[in-house]
This record gives sequence, structure tokens and C-alpha cells, in this order.
Amino acid sequence: MEIIARIRNDFTGKFGVPRQSGLVEEVLSTIVFEPPYRVPEALRGMEGWSHLWLIWQFHRAVRPGWSPTVRPPRLGGNERVGVFATRSPFRPNAIGLSCVRLVAVREEPGLGHVLVVAGADLMDGTPILDIKPYVPYADCRPEATGGFTDDTQKRTVRVECPPELLEKLPEGSRAALLGVLREDPRPAYQDDPERVYGFPFAGHEVRFRVAEGVLRVLEVE
Repeated sequence: MEIIARIRNDFTGKFGVPRQSGLVEEVLSTIVFEPPYRVPEALRGMEGWSHLWLIWQFHRAVRPGWSPTVRPPRLGGNERVGVFATRSPFRPNAIGLSCVRLVAVREEPGLGHVLVVAGADLMDGTPILDIKPYVPYADCRPEATGGFTDDTQKRTVRVECPPELLEKLPEGSRAALLGVLREDPRPAYQDDPERVYGFPFAGHEVRFRVAEGVLRVLEVE
């Protein structure tokens, strides 16, 4: 398979990346096509769709061999579940699937036509293998069940970030950071109120601590 594009955004590491697409709509990403695919005609009619499917590669999870079971963080990191009953990146073929909202199609100097999307759960530089439109009448299934995710509580927190720290980030990245932090990027099985966590975001290192349901940003360096 050929890599047709790569995504560009503020996530240079996997920690902090939203766990699923659409959870943090404030996160904006740019899809930059590889030179052979920078063909305007390939995007003709794209503006008619509100959402897109991205088919991509877990490029930092590629490894020889595979395991038939994995330990989802949502289940505490101890219980094993069949790999095909999860969205774990550690699969026979390290392929991901994400639904994103199309914000804009625009032309950028030296890059040709790019797509601006909201709500992606991909790291900066992630290879994209294909893009398909989201078709509401066929892709939306309100009656669907969510497996073990129906039985596990989604963890969100209240975020406290001093304005002087938030202002260190580019203006366009501030709302995205707050959205990412609200989703509580810690592994689901970790709840140490004294532990300081950190991750790179928008060219800065963000450090925080969580206690009693409140995430407090300590540093933005």
C-alpha cells in the first residue's frame, strides 16, 4: 500500500493524543498529501461532505509477530481481551480508522491542496493510507452496542490552568490543549494524586497533576 498523505498537528508524542476520534473537536489537524497525490482533481467534490474516514497506520506500533489478546487500558490494563474485539494499535496489521470533521479544503504554498480536519486522534506525521467520505445513512448506527466500553465509566476531569501558562501556547492551540486535558490523558489504571505527568504539545512541554477530579496544569515550558 502507498502512503498518500501525512497528518500535521501539535502532538509529537502519543501521550495526550485523544483516545478516539471526535472526542476533542478543538484539535485541528492538516492533512498534507504526498507529492504524487497532490492532484486537485482528486479532491473534486470534497466540500460536499461534512465528515471523512481516515485509514492510517500506527507507524510507531509496527512490530514483528502479534498476540491474539491485548490488555485495554479501559479495563485497567490487567484483563485480556481478543485483539479483534478492541481498537488496540498492536494488531497483525497496524491500521487505524478515524472519523473526522472536514473544516476546510485550501491551497498552501509548496504543499498544494490540503485538508483541515477537526477531532483527529493521530500523532503528527502519521501516515494516511486512504480517505473516504462518511456517509450518514450507511455509517450511522444508533442501535449499535459498545462492548466493554458500555460497562466502563468514561473519565473526565475539571481543568485548572493559570492564564499566564496557557498564553505561552499559540492562540490556535489553547482550546485544543484544554480539550485534551478535560479527557484526562492519564492511563485509566493510574490515579496517583502526587504524580506529575507531562507530554509535548505545540512545541512545549505541558506538566500537570490530577487530584480529586481536578487537573491542575503546573508548567508549560
